[in-house]
Amino acid sequence: MRWVLITLLTLTVSPSALLAEDLPPELEAVDVVERLGESIPMDLTFVDAAGETVRLGDYFSDDVPVLLTLNYYECPMLCGLQLNALVDSLREIDWTPGDEFRIVTISIDPAEGPELAAMKEQAYLDELGREGASWTFLTGDEASIVAIAQAVGFGYNYVPEQDEYAHPASLTFVSPAGVISRYLFGLMYEPRDVRLALLEAADGKVGSPVEHFILSCFVYDPETGGYVQNAMFIMRAGGALTLLILSTVLLVLWRRERHPVPEMV
Repeated sequence: MRWVLITLLTLTVSPSALLAEDLPPELEAVDVVERLGESIPMDLTFVDAAGETVRLGDYFSDDVPVLLTLNYYECPMLCGLQLNALVDSLREIDWTPGDEFRIVTISIDPAEGPELAAMKEQAYLDELGREGASWTFLTGDEASIVAIAQAVGFGYNYVPEQDEYAHPASLTFVSPAGVISRYLFGLMYEPRDVRLALLEAADGKVGSPVEHFILSCFVYDPETGGYVQNAMFIMRAGGALTLLILSTVLLVLWRRERHPVPEMV
């Protein structure tokens, strides 16, 4: 339990912010190296919950962003806490997974198969309770798992004494073209942060003009691991609005001066 407790205590920030000498040997490889702007390998193959072999690129065929998580289905603690937190956040967002975005969860345990993936898939869809939603749970061989983990900078370690995996808790947001755009860490995900990360990953392909304007009002803060108000943008927008109002008032006054209303006799 020592490495599990330490992992839980350090999940509010990226594990890479911790000094290696502070970690027990079991957690030395547990890290997230952010690979923003890099592409994930679309040709990797996995097995879906129906037992069919699929390409990772199959989930990027439409112009919608992908929320990618790496977990394992028999994880005794951390994965359940993380995915439950994600469900809680998704309930507060009016976008439906499978429509405006996709969720793909990949097991890091090559011993897990499609039957277990199918059970988890149904359980989390039931937990989400959103009509028409979809959530893909995949399994794969060690080579494919290692490849996707390295591509997104997800470091994990098998602990034979416990027959468990030590791993971080992170969400990876990927654009429709397969480019990594943002990470969120921890066991609590603010619905606003998830929505903004999806908008950012969408690269303008989903979301209303109002939503994209809202995205401009916020900027990702690596110190807090979430989105904060973009003070500079808000100041500029406020200045522009003030100028527009002032110009409108002056225009009305100018037109009244040039074309005065005749006095009633």
